[in-house]
Amino acid sequence: MVSGHMLVAFTFLALASSVLASDPSPLQDFCVAIDEPKDAVFVNGKFCKNPKLVTAEDFLLKGLNMPGNTSNQLGSNVTQANVAQIPGLNTLGISLVRIDYAPYGLNPPHTHPRATEALIVLKGSLYVGFVTSNPDNRLIAKVLYEGDAFVFPEGLIHFQFNVGKTKAVAFAGLSSQNPGVITIAKAVFGSNPPISDYVLAKAFQVDKKVVDRLQAQFWMNIN
Repeated sequence: MVSGHMLVAFTFLALASSVLASDPSPLQDFCVAIDEPKDAVFVNGKFCKNPKLVTAEDFLLKGLNMPGNTSNQLGSNVTQANVAQIPGLNTLGISLVRIDYAPYGLNPPHTHPRATEALIVLKGSLYVGFVTSNPDNRLIAKVLYEGDAFVFPEGLIHFQFNVGKTKAVAFAGLSSQNPGVITIAKAVFGSNPPISDYVLAKAFQVDKKVVDRLQAQFWMNIN
């Protein structure tokens, strides 16, 4: 069932990319990222793989049909497809992810500092939402079903929660080759080195012992 919907998902993401792309527009056909400048050319201020050495493999990522491992404390897994996995995405201003959710799994509140996100549900049902900036901090949320799409504006805190008793799958396109992610709970309570517990106790208006307990927890990364 999921594989049958993947064509619809990728079509949606492709159409969204023309609207969402926010990275600087390239001045050449492509600029395949390369770590070793010995075999590179210098284009638009970046090292790019020599176009004559570029192959189809530079634009290919296999395996997005495979479920991610959701056996963790959040019950979710994000499989990335950005410039780190597909060097050919460099300068093209788009990337995507596959997100798997166990029953009642959560992709916790987080933000992408460099990208708007357009998400489509392929399987299951998700409660999703984002919070607007100060001073309103308005929650805009919706339950999505198979085939539904939802947009999370750039930089705003957002989340997805599987409200069903079965697994869920979603794909999302992001308007940057490297959108970045900041998981709110981990950034605040799991920073390295830790933020002063006095600072957090005052910010959250709670007892310092509550902050100490939260900082002592293991905070997992999401991609």
